[in-house]
Amino acid sequence: MPCRREAAVFKPAVYSRRRQQLKQRFSSGLLLLPGNTDVSMNYLHNHYWFRQDSSFSYFFGLGQPDLAALIDIDAGTEVLFGDDPSLDDVIWVGPQSSSFAQRAETVGVAAAQPYQQLADVLAQARRQGRTIHYLPPYRGETILELARLLDCTPEQCKAGASESLMAAVIALREIKGDEEIAEIENALSVTRDMHLAAMRQAKAGAYEYQVVAAMEGIMRSHDLQNAYPMIFSRSGEILHNRDHQNLLQAGDLVVNDSGASSTLGYASDITRTFPVGGRFSERQRSLYDIVLAAQQCAIDAMRPGVSYLEVHKLAARHMAAAMAALGFFNGTPEQVVESGAYAICFPHGLGHQLGLDVHDMEGLGETRVGYDASVSRSELFGLRNLRLAKPLQAGMVVTVEPGMYFIPALIQRWQAEARHGTLINYGKFVEHIDFGGIRIEDDVLVTESGARVLGPAIPKTCAEIEALMAA
Repeated sequence: MPCRREAAVFKPAVYSRRRQQLKQRFSSGLLLLPGNTDVSMNYLHNHYWFRQDSSFSYFFGLGQPDLAALIDIDAGTEVLFGDDPSLDDVIWVGPQSSSFAQRAETVGVAAAQPYQQLADVLAQARRQGRTIHYLPPYRGETILELARLLDCTPEQCKAGASESLMAAVIALREIKGDEEIAEIENALSVTRDMHLAAMRQAKAGAYEYQVVAAMEGIMRSHDLQNAYPMIFSRSGEILHNRDHQNLLQAGDLVVNDSGASSTLGYASDITRTFPVGGRFSERQRSLYDIVLAAQQCAIDAMRPGVSYLEVHKLAARHMAAAMAALGFFNGTPEQVVESGAYAICFPHGLGHQLGLDVHDMEGLGETRVGYDASVSRSELFGLRNLRLAKPLQAGMVVTVEPGMYFIPALIQRWQAEARHGTLINYGKFVEHIDFGGIRIEDDVLVTESGARVLGPAIPKTCAEIEALMAA
């Protein structure tokens, strides 16, 4: 009888080292890290695809539901709580190839206890007045389970998340090890094939969902899952457009924002923009090249110590200068960017951290992950949407994804308000109100001296894209 396949993990020493680094940041207390459980889709036994909590994965690796881990700083112990499969489990999903205790050993944990014992251990800790640190729960099931384990209300559970544990986890997870970079690049190798297939199959007369199906087929042929729902649309001015119902027509400009997760759950996140029919029009080419040059300008500027806010502004100034030469803006690039006028066509941030989550660690709070004491969130439209603004560090992996969008509702609203009227040439924007959008995105590792684009090259110059689509 075949056994249910168990998820791959790194070598035990990787997880042991991570947990040791975490423990060194605390002098006492308990660190509670619950894993995720299965989530029902439309009735109890019809589950969504299981995705383990990323911080649990980072420190304990195991990819099964209904697990929890407890690190006792004072005693120096690490315990995994879970159960061996029941007979019902074996009947419905197949036998496991190892016991729970054996699985714990694969991630360097010698102590494994039944899950039901966790409540007693935590109750004793509370009676002793010990501090129990846990991360903010983001799933309703986890909130209810933590409330049960800690004997508090769901509201108290959410309010009681540990700031010190959040800070420690962010500091460790945002610096990627060599094994993590390899996983991201493994995902990118499949993502490249998905994007090449999309360029080849996006032809006039095809529906968007047919191209999406081809990409998903490639991903599933490697037994991988999406890092996030695919964005593939001729209506690229809608930033997170997850509708795939449009019929593609010759001359359409398509935004394809798609990425696979690796076997161990590390995300990739790539965006390419290309023309249906395989040839950019002169109008499309002139604007596309502006976005591409802004992306390269940003990547060239990345290095440790440089704030991502400044890299974002650099890319925005480059776009503003080039668009001013075409008649879209008046004034200097600095005026256009610092006033916020540029956000009429670039209303999002330049990028975000990438790792086990496509927006890495944002379950711990976007501002907490993307900002620090050196930089605060802007109140300006556009700039306030930056997910990452703090200084870069060697070992960070971030997306670099400038975009240019002609959003009819935004153009019409700002024109009616005469917002930034001296800086924006609304007539030029209205001429392009049916243009759609452009976004170009790569995943980039911050190195000791600069930055490196990860993964195999995916065509992104106009010439490269046209050559591929012609072939």
